[in-house]
Amino acid sequence: MKLTKFTHACIRLEKDRRVLVIDPGTFSEPEEALAGAHAVLVTHEHNDHIDRPAVLAALRSNSSLEVYAPAGVAKSLTEAAEGDATGSDAGSDSVAKRIHIVEPGSGFEAAGFQVRTFGGQHAVIHAQIPVVSNIGYLVDGNVFHPGDSFVVPDGINVQTLLVPIHAPWSKVGEVVDFVISVRAPKAFPVHDGLLNELGRGIVEGHVTRIGARYGTAYTRLAPLESVEV
Repeated sequence: MKLTKFTHACIRLEKDRRVLVIDPGTFSEPEEALAGAHAVLVTHEHNDHIDRPAVLAALRSNSSLEVYAPAGVAKSLTEAAEGDATGSDAGSDSVAKRIHIVEPGSGFEAAGFQVRTFGGQHAVIHAQIPVVSNIGYLVDGNVFHPGDSFVVPDGINVQTLLVPIHAPWSKVGEVVDFVISVRAPKAFPVHDGLLNELGRGIVEGHVTRIGARYGTAYTRLAPLESVEV
């Protein structure tokens, strides 16, 4: 399976000529990530994880695209699709039918990929900032994207961990503990759009050094760089 990292939280997975995209947000390159995609997984409603206009445009132009998201995200996309009288030839009804609500603790197939869901809640940013739904996705029993959380999949040996390297809701120690807790053989960064190179070096140095003690090889990926996983 080919994994391509986009800026910040977005990744694109490809296998057998099928494409699955996770979190095409406004900090990323959503149009490029969504080109030719067959399925999109959205972890939560924040704009750095979903560019709604870009996702809706992709749904209208690509009749084979399906979107899976928490209830609030799915509802907002469905309402926008139903309220848009200028949709594609497939029509707004067709677009709405391809938007699916996902619950934590479930499993489903998306574009030939097997998906399991974990968690359910975004990490706390501040007591005065409401907590929103967040779903972590495990794809093909291999790649785990936690969204904005440090939820650890239970009963699963994750092979490839996507690590939220930096966020308003985390600190370095929590990032390292997350990597130690999951103990995946391979780890790559996500949620790194707010870091400069100096800050990135500090966080990644700790993750690389301490993660290795617990069997995790952490590798930096630049935007649009790909690896086989």
